[in-house]
Amino acid sequence: MAKAEKNALYDMGGKIAASLASNPNMGLDSLRLLLEDLQSLSAEPTDVTYEEVDAGGIHAIWARPTGAAKDRVIVYTHGGGFVTNSAASHRKVAAHLAKQAGVLALVIDYRLAPENPFPAQIEDAIKVHEWLRKQGFKPEATAHAGDSAGGNLALSSALKMRELKMPLPAAIVTFSPWLDMESNGKSFQTNAESDVFIRRETSVMMAGLYVGSASRTNPLANPLHADLKGLPPLFVAVGDAEVLEDDARQIVEKARAAGVDATLEFGPGQQHVYPFMAGRSRAADTTLANAGKWLRRQLKVG
Repeated sequence: MAKAEKNALYDMGGKIAASLASNPNMGLDSLRLLLEDLQSLSAEPTDVTYEEVDAGGIHAIWARPTGAAKDRVIVYTHGGGFVTNSAASHRKVAAHLAKQAGVLALVIDYRLAPENPFPAQIEDAIKVHEWLRKQGFKPEATAHAGDSAGGNLALSSALKMRELKMPLPAAIVTFSPWLDMESNGKSFQTNAESDVFIRRETSVMMAGLYVGSASRTNPLANPLHADLKGLPPLFVAVGDAEVLEDDARQIVEKARAAGVDATLEFGPGQQHVYPFMAGRSRAADTTLANAGKWLRRQLKVG
């Protein structure tokens, strides 16, 4: 079991878990409001402007760091178990990543489950990539990043684009990706005491809300069951105190076995999606800087 570092994310994760435990019948609206407050963990990045946009019928937020390459872009899909959160709650962490990479970020508001179960979220992400092509952004100048469920979407969207014979983005970045809809990772046991936020029963429940009537082993819902051959280079960061550590390890192992260039970074003692503490945590800032430097190479940013 990893030793968990106590910090703002640790404290907030514990409070959220306690709220859920004390109110197991919490309504969806209350849950969404509770998790939207995760945005308070990120510091507002300096020298970044924001603009709301209709990206092919999908609401999105542009994050434009001063001096960023105007022809390079990160599509960012937020986490929240496919059920909660928004582009607004994740715009700051996406902007920090974009600033480190020296490019633009487009943070999208894909449809949420259970009102819109799988594969609605993937369909929305595909629409955004198609819209970007029409705006002149080339695939080789596009990356897809996301955290938790959004990290799943970064991978599954690329898998769907490959299936549709669409050009793939140049790179994929995931922070604490939630991939296994069966929740069978060993770290659900080994890190059960160190992860203050996620429990296996919560993961199983939210996965059900997402997949609906589909199989939990469908490769587009659960990329651990996918053939990853031909996917773009992959950067994965995960806290070694979180129960989803095994999801990150497995996807990197499977990617490398399929011939994909895959990088795995650990945040020692860190909780789920620790980059959320961007601007207020050395661990978060280090990982975002490393991911940004990696993206500069993949997107050929001077």
